[in-house]
Amino acid sequence: MAFAPETIEEKKLRKGGPTEAERVASMKKKSLEETVVLEEERVYRTGVTSVKDIISPAVFKVDPSFLQLGDVFARTIFVVTYPRYITVGWSSPIINLNTALDIGMFFYPVRADIILKQLRKKVGILEAQIMSDSEKGAPRDPLRETALRDIEKLRDDLTQGVEHFFQFAFYVTVYADKKDKLDKLTEDVEAIFGSKLIYTKRVFFQAEQGFNSTLPLGNDELMITFNMNTSPIASSFPFISSDLTSDNGILYGINRHNNSLILFDRFSLQNANMVVFATSGAGKSYTIKLEILRSLMLGIEVIVIDPEMEYKHLSEAVGGTYINISLASDAKINPFDLPRPVGEEVSVEDIIRSAVITVKGLIRIMLGTISTQEDSIIDRALLETYAKKDIIPGVDLTKVEPPIMQDFVDILQGMEGTVDLVTKLKKYTEGTFAGLFNSTTTVEMNNKLVVFSVRDLEDELRPLAIYAVVNYIWNVVRSERKKRILTIDEAWWLMQHEDSAKFIFALVKRCRKYYLGVTTITQDVNDFLRSPYGQAIVNNSALQILLKQAPGAVEQIASTFMLTQGEKYLLLESGVGEGIFFAGQKHAAIKVVASYTEDQMVTTDPKQLLELEEAKKQFAAEQAGI
Repeated sequence: MAFAPETIEEKKLRKGGPTEAERVASMKKKSLEETVVLEEERVYRTGVTSVKDIISPAVFKVDPSFLQLGDVFARTIFVVTYPRYITVGWSSPIINLNTALDIGMFFYPVRADIILKQLRKKVGILEAQIMSDSEKGAPRDPLRETALRDIEKLRDDLTQGVEHFFQFAFYVTVYADKKDKLDKLTEDVEAIFGSKLIYTKRVFFQAEQGFNSTLPLGNDELMITFNMNTSPIASSFPFISSDLTSDNGILYGINRHNNSLILFDRFSLQNANMVVFATSGAGKSYTIKLEILRSLMLGIEVIVIDPEMEYKHLSEAVGGTYINISLASDAKINPFDLPRPVGEEVSVEDIIRSAVITVKGLIRIMLGTISTQEDSIIDRALLETYAKKDIIPGVDLTKVEPPIMQDFVDILQGMEGTVDLVTKLKKYTEGTFAGLFNSTTTVEMNNKLVVFSVRDLEDELRPLAIYAVVNYIWNVVRSERKKRILTIDEAWWLMQHEDSAKFIFALVKRCRKYYLGVTTITQDVNDFLRSPYGQAIVNNSALQILLKQAPGAVEQIASTFMLTQGEKYLLLESGVGEGIFFAGQKHAAIKVVASYTEDQMVTTDPKQLLELEEAKKQFAAEQAGI
């Protein structure tokens, strides 16, 4: 008996499932419900403020060559081609331009084997052309020969992995509040690029794509690239921080990158120490005297150690105290003076120990090389010298008088094995140098500017005198905390001896606690930096000024301060008062400038100083005649 085959609908019905009609109806109902939900969501979202609504401009108008974003006009410039050679930091003038701009750089790596294949073909073409010209007797073509050398070098570098190959895109979007200003700014940017022999173009009918390419989204919608290897691409990054303007501080000079002012407060850094390196005649003393003059205006006390009497005119102009340290001078400093810190819980025993260590450093410089046994004898003799004046643990230091060099020699004479030591030291008590250290202190530091001159001392005595003066200053500084600057000119004198170099290094490390900033100036850069203490002083100085350098010293400078090749050339080619100013992690090229009145007070030009002296004499004569 035959049966008709069961239909699909009958099978579903027999199994209890929905029919096709029911399924279709269910899907329509579900779709309708989703549509209603979406419509409700859309209605809700139209009344909600998003971040996009907040940051988006009120107007977005796209013109063929620029965009209008609200009241701001924007235009994108892209680089088409580069010269054969570009210097390090060529993009710095653009990036440091004193205007709002966005820069986009895109790097697309290219496999070395693809490039090597193309370069091999190019080499073959160039060699064939050169050979053909040679066979015809035509003159050599320098362009082809240069291109061949460049390609061969690039092939070697790519094969050895020294260089890699990229397609590089560089876009700049500039902004202005008016269309004519935008055109002027665009011309300025194109002129800067043109001065580097870099050819650029403005976007045309791609203004929106250019704007999007310089947004911080990483989207390159222009795709205008140039073939480059690693070295020239690396030179596109700026290595000079130019903005060194703060709300407080003094004017150090003009920023040579963008003509802004370098205003800085050295006491705002982790320490207020500064080093100044420059060759003779580069303007280092002029620069520091300007800083001193401007710091005095802010109420900062300044102390100067002047080896060449360069600060006397400035001291007279501002009513400072000028102290001439010499064998015949009435100004004396006793190296045995005790530090008397106020407001600190320091035991008398620690003060005596500190004084002994400091004086022992001076004695070592006086004597030269000493043995371990002699060092021990000197240590014991110094303690007995202080004890001779009743300076012992527990005594009131305000009621005692410190010993002098003669007291120390007397103690040594009563000890065994000190004949040589006494003989060497007698010239400082009875001999030629007796007038320098064998006396109580007669100088005082009660002025805003105090200058200690050591010009009239013999070269042999200068390190000793500077050491004693710095120790005296350090004792005064620790007695009261206030903003002070200590300037040590020609500091290489102190780097010649380990004890004095060690003392200056300890001073530089500790001075921050007493609100003191130490300025170290030297023209003998190599001698200064070869000393381990000189290197440490640089590392502990947050502020550094490098002016014009001699070719023999620039390599040492570049290694110490990690300068780029371009910065090395800048130091070699700088004029008077030009160089690099470092403040913490930032640095910029600087040109030191002064007003006419300031220049009259801080000048170091001998001719100008003679004219000022003649003017003074003439004025005095006129006054006497009246």
